[in-house]
Amino acid sequence: MRSPFVRWSVLSVSLALALTSCAKGTGGASAPAPSAGQFNPGATFDGTITVMGFGATDEIGSTRVELAEKALGGAEVKLVEGDLDIQQFLSSVAAGDPPDVIYANRDQIGTFASRGAIVPLTACIQGEQIDTSMYNKNALAQVTFGNEIWGIPEFNQVQITMANADLLKDAGLAIEDVNGSSWEKVTAAAKKLYKAPGGKLRVVGFDSKLPEFLPLWAKANGADLLSADGRTAQLNSPQVVQALEFAVGVYDAQGGFAKVKALRDSADFFGKGNQFASGELGAMPMEQWYVNVLNDVSPKAPLVFDTFRTQQGEPLAYSSGSSWAVPRGAKNPGAACRFAKTMTLVESWKAAAEARLAERKKENKPFTGVLTGNVKADEEIEKMLTSGGEPWDSGVKAFYEANDHTFSLPANPADSEFKTAWQDAVNRVLNGQEEPKEALDRAQQDAQAALDKAWASWTKRTN
Repeated sequence: MRSPFVRWSVLSVSLALALTSCAKGTGGASAPAPSAGQFNPGATFDGTITVMGFGATDEIGSTRVELAEKALGGAEVKLVEGDLDIQQFLSSVAAGDPPDVIYANRDQIGTFASRGAIVPLTACIQGEQIDTSMYNKNALAQVTFGNEIWGIPEFNQVQITMANADLLKDAGLAIEDVNGSSWEKVTAAAKKLYKAPGGKLRVVGFDSKLPEFLPLWAKANGADLLSADGRTAQLNSPQVVQALEFAVGVYDAQGGFAKVKALRDSADFFGKGNQFASGELGAMPMEQWYVNVLNDVSPKAPLVFDTFRTQQGEPLAYSSGSSWAVPRGAKNPGAACRFAKTMTLVESWKAAAEARLAERKKENKPFTGVLTGNVKADEEIEKMLTSGGEPWDSGVKAFYEANDHTFSLPANPADSEFKTAWQDAVNRVLNGQEEPKEALDRAQQDAQAALDKAWASWTKRTN
């Protein structure tokens, strides 16, 4: 499994290079935004619309694509599969030949919007009569920038606590010792659970999942990395520094991050020999979709689940996920809008869930749900869940509870630079190059400079 940080670091380099031409107003970047007259819920479309970054490789995707194609009234949907290639996408915008719709991470939307690579969806939402109240408020906030919505939320991701029940029991521990409700207990549990015979780490006691989960640990300590208006970095606040010190300290208590990472990277993460099944991991916070992976590949693994919790014992999760956006210069923005709308309707999600349920019944496996960016769809899908017995029912309960207690980072015009600043800081600490306070002080300066520059540029472009 590739780390989200590694993936974003590679993409941010491409982003910086490709956006240079877009920012200068070349090619498609100078095309006008679609007007309200281009969107009509009764219109039909022909020809082909191109979708970049989405592969309908399972019934959840393919069912909705079929419904979207039907809703277009004749147009064919062409999928450019694989993760969104940012450099390819932005180059196509600059050349005036972009796809009709893209599938992007929500934390990319602010940067795309600020550089003129995508268009606001105000006219699309009004013309297609899209009820935005159905979307998760945090998911919608992540794609709302400059008082306009720039993306339609799709899947949602949250984190829960996952642990090896046998390892906990053997160490005289319980899930409450590793769910985050007591940082002292987490550190103590990590020391009890980890095993390093002869100095070689064989069992990771607790993986705090750095660098990507710093926002989660910081929020659990009462801090946000970014102000609510998206303008002020708060990376070196005492609470964030303390959160980083703790999360890194968990690794130090087990021989250091390098040893933990080496064992983590060698794991059969998506296979039957995963860290929980092999007894190589005590506990970690992890996105909810991994419950389904574990149920598929290692249904007899000794697992126990809970929500991730604040030090006050309250459930907490960092909301992230995907979204649909319409590139500037798209040849058929009306069809793109209809496609994004249909892919995220309650009825579409229900049809996809019913298809998944049917497949699970054939395999004699439980249907554990799908978390979407649509709260009304989530309510309907939750009614369709089937029991897999313990521990799986507890895992599903945990991630639905987590989905009701989420936060997100606000959209801003320097999304990629901001994320790079704090993740680079965390990695410098993990690699032993800097202490937490020093690293976050540097990140604060870099992030704030990027925010100030991007907001100034945005103000200039929109005034």
